Amino acid sequence: MEHSLPQVASPWRTATLVAVAIAAVELVVLVAIGVALLAEPVSNQVRKAAEAKVYAPVKAKPVAAPPVGKPKLSRAETSVIVLNGSGRSGAAAASAGRIRGVGYTIGSVGNAPRSDFARTIVMFRPGYRPEAVRLAADLKLKIVGPLDGLRGSDLLGAHLALIIGS
Repeated sequence: MEHSLPQVASPWRTATLVAVAIAAVELVVLVAIGVALLAEPVSNQVRKAAEAKVYAPVKAKPVAAPPVGKPKLSRAETSVIVLNGSGRSGAAAASAGRIRGVGYTIGSVGNAPRSDFARTIVMFRPGYRPEAVRLAADLKLKIVGPLDGLRGSDLLGAHLALIIGS
C-alpha cells in the first residue's frame, strides 16, 4: 500500500515570506517619513515661486500707433454718419449740428444698433483712418477705430461713423 506524506512548507519559504512582509512595512514607513519631511518645504517653495510669478511686475511693451498720414479728403468732402448709442433722446442730432459746424458733411443721423455705448467713438471705413483721427481731434475725442459691429453698408455711403456714448 502506498502512503502519501502530507506536504509541509519548507522553512526557507516561510522565512522568505516573512522577510518580504517586513521589507514592505519598512518601505511604507520610509516613504511616509520622507513625505512628512519633504512635503512642507517643497510646497512652500512651489507656493513662493507661484506668488513671485503672479505678483511680478508686468513688462508691457508700449504699442506704437501706426502712422496716421495726411487726410485725403477735406472736412467738407468727408461724410459722417452720426449714430446715437447712448439711449438719450436727441443726442445724435445735437452732435450732428456740432459736427456740421466744424465743416463736415453729415450723411445721416440715427440710432446705433445698441444703446449701451459707454464712450463716444469715431469709426472709419478702410482707408479713411486719417480723416477719423482728424474728426476725433476736432471733437476732442480719444477713441478711434475701424468699423466694429457695423458693416460698410450700414454707413450709407459715409466715410466715418460717430457713435455717441453716454
